[in-house]
Amino acid sequence: MAKLLLVLLSAGKLGKLLTTGGTMLLSVVAYAFVYGWRYAAGFVGLIFVHEMGHYLAARQRGLDVGAPTFIPFVGAWIELKDQPHDVETEAWVGFAGPLLGTLAALACYFAARETDSKLLLALAYAGFFLNLFNLIPLSPFDGGRITAVLSPRVWLLGVPVLATLFLWRPSPLLILVAVLAAPQVLKAWRYDPQAPENRDYYAVSTETRMTYALYYLGLLGFLAVMAHDTHEMLGGLR
Repeated sequence: MAKLLLVLLSAGKLGKLLTTGGTMLLSVVAYAFVYGWRYAAGFVGLIFVHEMGHYLAARQRGLDVGAPTFIPFVGAWIELKDQPHDVETEAWVGFAGPLLGTLAALACYFAARETDSKLLLALAYAGFFLNLFNLIPLSPFDGGRITAVLSPRVWLLGVPVLATLFLWRPSPLLILVAVLAAPQVLKAWRYDPQAPENRDYYAVSTETRMTYALYYLGLLGFLAVMAHDTHEMLGGLR
């Protein structure tokens, strides 16, 4: 056992496990004070699956990536130690999180239908809404990373979406997101497709652009329908 611990420490793996596990536990405890520990554990688990989608996609493309880190009431992220070398890789890594997160939400949904569990149905709704929210076409959302394969100028469409969400339900989190998104909005506004660095990074075929557009719109539509339907189902149970 001692030798195993030494090997893990030397590779830095134990530290990564402690960081991920510790911040996950902290998030569960924080959410439990508001929603109860069962919902908190399920919600953090859904976030973990979402982040693991990014993690696995990044590793698949040969990128050096850190394990997920959680912040209560903010979410989680993975550290990309190697940045994507082209926009298609960025879109693939961005898409994998909502995709795997949607599958986890679907698992909760079908389990809820089989067991008549209001808890699982609530988790399904949270998963659908969480992944739908992340598809806002504005960096640093996953939707911004995906739609960048079309053009960074698409991010300008995300600005009114974010503003509408804030007017509908004001939140400090949305203010934080707006601050983080501001440099990306400026980048989209100044985007020059003829600049050498942009020609290299954003050079993808029309077929690739259309493929990701279909993936994005398909997942967006599916999540919108499922989030609406599960919300209505929860309302009927009250």
